Formats: sequence, C-alpha cells, structure tokens
Amino acid sequence: MPERLWLDVPYAEKDAAKAAGARWDPDARRWYAPHVALLPKLANWEAQTLELLPGEDRSFGQGVFVHLVPATCWFTNVRSCVDEGQWEALRSMVYRRAGHRCETCGAPRGRDRQRLEAHERWEYDEDTHTQTLRRLIALCWSCHRATHFGFAEVTGTSAEAKAHLRAVNGWSVGQADAHIDQARALWERRSAHEWRLDLGILTNAGIKVIEPPDPRRRSDESSTRLAVRLPFSTAAGVGERAIPTTATDRCDAGRPSGPVPRRGRFWAQIRRAFARQ
Repeated sequence: MPERLWLDVPYAEKDAAKAAGARWDPDARRWYAPHVALLPKLANWEAQTLELLPGEDRSFGQGVFVHLVPATCWFTNVRSCVDEGQWEALRSMVYRRAGHRCETCGAPRGRDRQRLEAHERWEYDEDTHTQTLRRLIALCWSCHRATHFGFAEVTGTSAEAKAHLRAVNGWSVGQADAHIDQARALWERRSAHEWRLDLGILTNAGIKVIEPPDPRRRSDESSTRLAVRLPFSTAAGVGERAIPTTATDRCDAGRPSGPVPRRGRFWAQIRRAFARQ
C-alpha cells in the first residue's frame, strides 16, 4: 500500500475535512487524503510538523517512573499553550515516529486502555527554577497512568498503576513504594517554588504557542483553582502544598480511625483537589 497522505484534523473540524474529501483510517486513527488531487481542498489540514523537534532529546526520561508535576505548574503545559490543531499535529507525529507503540513497555496501539497518549517529559533546573520541555513521548494508557500516579489515586486506579509500575520495572512492592515516596518528596520540594515555562523546542520548530504565563501567574492560577479549597498548612512556603499533619485528617470515610500514614494523607489531599474540578 502506498504511503498515506496524512492530515492533522482537529476533532472540531472533522466534519469539514470529511466534506472536503478526507477519509478516516481506523487502524492509524488518523485522517488522510485519498488522492493527491484533493490536497488543495485539504490544504488547511496538511501535516506540517517535523519528525524531530529542534533540540528534542528522545533519550531523555527513558522508562516508566512516577513523575509528579509541581503544584505551582498545574494547568499550564504544552496542550494549554498551543491550539487544538497544533496539538493534534504533535500527537500524530509522536505516535507515528514511535511506530504506534508505547515507547516504554512496547505495547501496540489499541483501543480503550490500550490506546496511546502523548506525554511531556520535563527537565527542572532548580537553580533558575525553569521547567523545560525536553521531549514528547508516546505512552500506553497503563504507562501514562503509572507516570501520573497522583491522578491514578484520584480515579481509584492506583493499585493497577502500581502493579504496572512493578511489572515493567521488575520491582518488589517495597521498591515501588520507595520510588513513589521519593517522587512525593521531590514533588513537595519543587512545589515550594514558582517555575518559568520553557517551550523552546516548539517555538524553534516554528510552532506558534500562546505566551506562557510568568511564574507568579502560573502559581496564582494553580492556587486559585486548587489551594483555596484545601486545608493546606499555613506554614507552607510560596506555592507550597504542605501535607496536613493533624491526626483528624483522614483519607476516606469508613476507614479505621487513627492517624493516617503520611503517604495516605498526601494522596488524599490530591484526591480532594481533583474531585472538585
């Protein structure tokens, strides 16, 4: 079969693209032009993104690991800084160059929980407090859920996420718990600071991005949407989401009374935050 003339069509524009002659490939889950002659009509959706973004390091952040984005960085990321069409183009590029397989566990692309998702790998410079996009990576649903372990806790899939983390890495329960605790400690330290967002690998590729908010505005956005609803410690530093320390802070109703383990308090806090979104 000849190479498809792929298109990058945002979901909101699928009907217009279809009316112009675009067709849907259910296996690749992507729109394409069935004939070269149709390209002028479909020019608005021609794939333009490079296979490798300038400065992107595809060896950065290998493997499956828990990566908790600092609370002061929540709600501002690649997807919030590019329009829907550009995000679709980036996702398509990531899946295509990965051979439609998860880049960590190798699972082929499928449907539902076998689907692929685009994930951002960030580097944090703790001297300049800069959060830099280093790579976009294709992850299967299971690897992505393990990576965002806090979200797995919120949605009641943490046991599944931990089991996947253990299976892919060959870890014991103790090793997985130690890794999660280290990720939590790193999250706490980084969440005490405001971070400047660096999307240079996108702008250097000619991708138009919405100007990222300055560090103070990023922190304020996160605080406005989350912190005011939660019983954070008043002793926390700027932007810090301190863990409640009182014995009355329970994870969930119906559990045994008594002090909640530190890890339990941490995930209960995040669960409460996202439950209100």
